[in-house]
Amino acid sequence: MNHRQPNFSRTRRGFTLVELLLAIAIMAMLLVALFTFVFSMGEIWGHGSEKRLFEQHVNAVTRHLESMFRRATLPLGAGAAAESFTIREVRTGSGNGNLLGFDLADGDRLLVWNGPPLPEVQCSLGVDSNRGLMLYWQSKLELHHATEPPRAVLVSPFVTRLEYFYRDEDTGSWRSDTSPQKSPDGHWRVPDTIKLTFAHAGATADRTLTLPARNGALPLF
Repeated sequence: MNHRQPNFSRTRRGFTLVELLLAIAIMAMLLVALFTFVFSMGEIWGHGSEKRLFEQHVNAVTRHLESMFRRATLPLGAGAAAESFTIREVRTGSGNGNLLGFDLADGDRLLVWNGPPLPEVQCSLGVDSNRGLMLYWQSKLELHHATEPPRAVLVSPFVTRLEYFYRDEDTGSWRSDTSPQKSPDGHWRVPDTIKLTFAHAGATADRTLTLPARNGALPLF
């Protein structure tokens, strides 16, 4: 008895050249769209990150200067000046300049050199047009304090302008200048506040710092 096997064979057909080309074209378009999205998001995130870093730098510099100004109001001893801030002539890399000066009893972490921390440090703040916000410093206890120029440390390369603000006690109005002002009798006037202008990559920021007054022997907190 003969048994015939059922015929399960089916006709098999591969992809045609047109279908392969169409699949490759669709895949290429998807990859291009994906890469475009990834690169655009990376560019957006990169720009946002740079702006955030700039703002963090501005805030960090401002807070540190405020801390230094508060510490400058602490008493330095019997021979200390009555005022915490002054305008002093400083020898800088570009010549002599009249800058905002203050003293720190214990120095500061920005004032780095190849020896132990120096006490009784005279500091002066100014803007160099080629470098940025500079802090010039020198200890009163150094042997060549009177003959050697002060050291210079860069506080921020993004500060482009330093303004001094003075309040007229008679009228209550404010005046500002990029240079310290003198009183009618020819003495330097210490500003009430200063304003720093930061600029970087098209972004700008202004920060105003009030100069605190010395309050006897008690620290200002």
